[in-house]
Amino acid sequence: MSLRLGDQAPNFSASTTEGDIDFHTWKADSWAVLFSHPADYTPVCTTELGRTAALKSGFADRGAKVIALSVDPLEDHHGWAPDIAEATGTAVNFPIIADPDKTVSELYDMIHPGEGDTSTVRSVFVIDPANKIRLILIYPKSTGRNFDEILRVIDSLQLTDNHQVATPVDWTKGDRVIASPAMSTDDVMDRFDNVEVVKPYLRYVDDPAG
Repeated sequence: MSLRLGDQAPNFSASTTEGDIDFHTWKADSWAVLFSHPADYTPVCTTELGRTAALKSGFADRGAKVIALSVDPLEDHHGWAPDIAEATGTAVNFPIIADPDKTVSELYDMIHPGEGDTSTVRSVFVIDPANKIRLILIYPKSTGRNFDEILRVIDSLQLTDNHQVATPVDWTKGDRVIASPAMSTDDVMDRFDNVEVVKPYLRYVDDPAG
């Protein structure tokens, strides 16, 4: 199944390190970050899960829940968790899905045979409160992800959902943004503060969220 931006995130039931869940019920009206890692007891994955745990308050501030997945069984997730805490200094504080039968991995197209085996690649899905997929990232197994970037994208999505703006290259929360090209320059001048017209289609304005 090939998922695209704007698609409804498929629901599923699964066992996790925090009990059995129905995904849509678990995320409820929150944003969610569903991400896969290739395998337990591996070095890059250990650093990634530790970093995610360290960013828990950042995700919570954005109304987002985080949940990980691999095709390893539940007992391996539990056995690996102390290693993550020891190696990274932060205990795992979010659920990890056990997907040994690959049901969820295949539902979300997380297994790429060209990568050499039947483990999952490093997929990321950001899902909004209405269960729509808003971001899809896929990294090779050898490359650890930048979870600050995932937070940055959630900031952008939440801002642009509520205001007629887009976020420019390398934008971070609080930086100036770009007024929607669907608006006339006169409307932009009326609506936003500190307008800089670079081109008729490129108008920088102050972050309307302040």
